[in-house]
Amino acid sequence: MKNALKNNAKSVAITLASVGLIFAVMSYNGAQIAQAEQEKPMRKAKPQTELSLPQVAVQLVQPASYQAQVVGYGETKPRFELAYTSEVSGRVEWLSESFEAGKTIQQGDLLATLDATTYEQAVTAAKYDLANAKQELLEEQREGEQARSEWQRSGLTGEPSSPLVLREPQLASAQAKLENAQKALEKAKNDLEKTQIIAPFDGVVIARDIQPGSYLNVGSNVATLYSIDRIEIEIPLSDSQWANLPKHNTSSEMNWTATITNSTGSHSWNATIERSFQYVAQETRQRSVVLVIDNPLEQTEPLFPGTFVKATIQGTEVNNLWQLPASALSQQGEIWTVDAQGLLANKAATKVFERQGHIYIKPTEPSDNVQVVKRPLSNFKTGMMVKPKLAQASTDIAWVTANNESGED
Repeated sequence: MKNALKNNAKSVAITLASVGLIFAVMSYNGAQIAQAEQEKPMRKAKPQTELSLPQVAVQLVQPASYQAQVVGYGETKPRFELAYTSEVSGRVEWLSESFEAGKTIQQGDLLATLDATTYEQAVTAAKYDLANAKQELLEEQREGEQARSEWQRSGLTGEPSSPLVLREPQLASAQAKLENAQKALEKAKNDLEKTQIIAPFDGVVIARDIQPGSYLNVGSNVATLYSIDRIEIEIPLSDSQWANLPKHNTSSEMNWTATITNSTGSHSWNATIERSFQYVAQETRQRSVVLVIDNPLEQTEPLFPGTFVKATIQGTEVNNLWQLPASALSQQGEIWTVDAQGLLANKAATKVFERQGHIYIKPTEPSDNVQVVKRPLSNFKTGMMVKPKLAQASTDIAWVTANNESGED
C-alpha cells in the first residue's frame, strides 16, 4: 500500500515538472520572436502612384509610303474540265491500260473502242448509194444533151415553154442526189471513226465511267477529264483590294505577277494574272482576277488541280500610312494610343493592307511620332493612365507590371 502511494506521488511530480518545462520553453521563444520583430528595420512604403501605374510597350509611328500587297485565296482548277460523252452507240470492246482514273493521257491517244460492225456496214451502203447517184447524174446529163439537140433540130425559135423539155429539173435533182450521197458517206465514215474514243487533249483521267462490255448510247458518259496544260486560280478581291492594284483598262494590260503558296506554306509557284472578271459575283459581291500557271505538273514541285492556295500580288505604292505590328489591332478593329500625359485612347483603324506580320493603316491623327500600344489588352479603358515604354521593333512584350517585388522597372 505504501509502495503504491509512493509511485503515484512520483508520477504526479514528473508530470508537473514536464508541464513547467514546456511552459518555460514557449515563454522563451515568444520573447525572442518579439525582440526580433522590434529589431527588424521598417521598410519604407512606395508611393501609391508608383505601385499602381502599369507599364505598356509602345511604338512611335509616323506616316510613310509603302508598297501595297494584296492577298487572296482560291482553288486551282484545270483550264478545261470535260465530261466526255459518246457520239455514237455501241458496245465497248477494248480499253487502253492508260485509261484509268489518276493517269495522264496525251492528245490523240486511243482510250477505248466500240463494236464497229454496224458503222462499217453503213459506210459500205453509203458508198453504194454514192455510186448509183453518180451513175444517175451521168445518165441525166446525157439525156439533157439529147433533149437540147432535138429542140434545136425542131427548128423552133426561143426557149421551150417548160424547163421539163430540156430536162433541167431532172438534172438538178440528180445533182442534189449526188451531193446527198456524198454527205451520207462522210457521215458514215465519221460515225465509224467515233467508235474509236480518242483523247481530245493532254489531260488526267478523273473518272472512267465505262467497262469492257458496257453498252453506250449517244450522249452516254465515258469519262471526266482535266486538261494539264494550264492551271487557273480564281481569286475574289474586295473593292479596297482592287484599289491597291495597278490601274488597267483591258486584260492585255494586266502584266502583273503573283506568288502562289500552298496551305502549309511549304511550296510556292510564280503565276501570271491573265484576266479579270468584268462583273461582280452576286454571292460574294466581289470581283475576281484569274491567275494562270502553265505546265503545272512539270514544275519543280507539281501543282495539282484542287489545291487550296494563297495568292500574294504586289500592288501599287500607297502614301501616308502607318506601319504597325499586327498585334496592335484589337479584335474590335481599333488601336490604342498613349498621349503625352500617359492617358490611353482608342481609335477606329482603317486597315489598307497587311504584309509579313505588319498592318498598314491610315493615320488616326495628324501628329507625327504617335505612341501606339503594340499589344492592347481587354481591360484597357479610355483615359486610363499608364507608363509608356518604347519597345524595339522585335519586342513582343506589351504589358509589364511595375509593382514587382524588387521595385525595379
